[in-house]
Amino acid sequence: MDNKTDFAYQMVYRYLLRLTNEISTGPAVRLPSLRLLARRLRVSISTVQNAYSLLEREGRICSVPKSGYYALPNPCHDAPCEGDDVFTRFHAGARRTDMFIFGVDEPTLLVSLHGALLSAERDLMRHYPCPPDPQFQPFGDIELRTSLAGYYTSSTEHCWHPDNVFIGPDKTAVLKAVIKALQLRDCAVLVESPCGWGILRTLQSFGIRVIEVSADAHGGIDVDDLGAVIQREAVKMAIISSQMDPVRGQLQPRERRAQMAEVLNLHGLWVLENDCHGALCFEEGHPPFRDLIDPQRLLVLGAFDKTIGLEAPFGYLLSRHSRPLWHEQWVLRSFRLPPVRQKAVARLYASGQLDRHLHELRSRLKLRMDELSGAVELYLGDEVRFLRPRGGASLWLESKHRVDTARVFNRLLEQRIVVAPGELFSARGLHQQSLRISGTVDWAQNIESMLVIVRNALGQERLG
Repeated sequence: MDNKTDFAYQMVYRYLLRLTNEISTGPAVRLPSLRLLARRLRVSISTVQNAYSLLEREGRICSVPKSGYYALPNPCHDAPCEGDDVFTRFHAGARRTDMFIFGVDEPTLLVSLHGALLSAERDLMRHYPCPPDPQFQPFGDIELRTSLAGYYTSSTEHCWHPDNVFIGPDKTAVLKAVIKALQLRDCAVLVESPCGWGILRTLQSFGIRVIEVSADAHGGIDVDDLGAVIQREAVKMAIISSQMDPVRGQLQPRERRAQMAEVLNLHGLWVLENDCHGALCFEEGHPPFRDLIDPQRLLVLGAFDKTIGLEAPFGYLLSRHSRPLWHEQWVLRSFRLPPVRQKAVARLYASGQLDRHLHELRSRLKLRMDELSGAVELYLGDEVRFLRPRGGASLWLESKHRVDTARVFNRLLEQRIVVAPGELFSARGLHQQSLRISGTVDWAQNIESMLVIVRNALGQERLG
């Protein structure tokens, strides 16, 4: 299927998905005929048929002989967005197909390598059929580990080898392996705040004391207080972003980063560099944080889902310290990952497709974030302040007025809009005057009207 057919098929699918999502109760509703929809959307009948077939397999529609296709009520619409906390309600809302998901961080919704990845996988299956009893590779496929080692090597001083690379099913599993290996349970770990909720929840599940160091609007951290906090709280590890604050999309000044690294090295902390968003900086030439850290105390955490897409969920760890320690953890956890998909990801590196994709992804993200920033200035300028992001797919908004963001969040849920309230990104209730919205939502929707609804909710929930 060529790119043009691919686009037409996706367009018809999204068009029909919006139609079916509007139906939440009542009897099945008849959908347009194949011929009528093909004429309306100016595509072939076979393209419409493919979209209908997929929706039927997903249980969203049904076909009735000699009558046509009918949209079925979506049971997800009846799933309540309730729970004991904002985190539970946020994820309940994000799973509902009738919601406008304005708060997720999924850069590859704009452009992904889904097609190239599956094409590479099919080619591998055709030319290199799996043996009846494939050898188990507990640390990940050697071809992918070699590709990652090459990708992270920037000089003879900053050099990585396949033996330094370990693959896991996702970044959460890799983070858990790090916690186990370094015996961090019930210890203190320092994080930049705001911090991704996946990291926060994982740390808390091990009884870890999360020490939050709040960054300023530009991503900077007060290094004068950093050493005192580390000493007072007996911090064992710090989780620091690679180049860009992944929540707010800001780059910390180089001088401040160097000072921060000096403090961390002085105290002999383990430093886990979070590089899951490092490739999404709009500007080039910013050295990664790992280049400033003692190599024997450095760990690098990465993943492919933010760059390649959800079809490549694997996480990975880079470490030069004590290979037997990591070998033991990976053998004990016995990760069994699909070797063909790992090899397909490796081929994307080797062929240069990933580099070309990242160039396009960053360009598209920057254009989209500039467009979203302009719309927010126009429709929300009286209610929020923000900095244009220098990377990533999200916009961090801070209310100019005191508001009850929990009530704002709930009010928007009632209107089928899901934003990410700031308190999701803190273990101790910080950022309650902030919220995050995404730039990779379906732009075919009326974004302006969504922003007006957000503005009204902020205005209605002002405090005093």
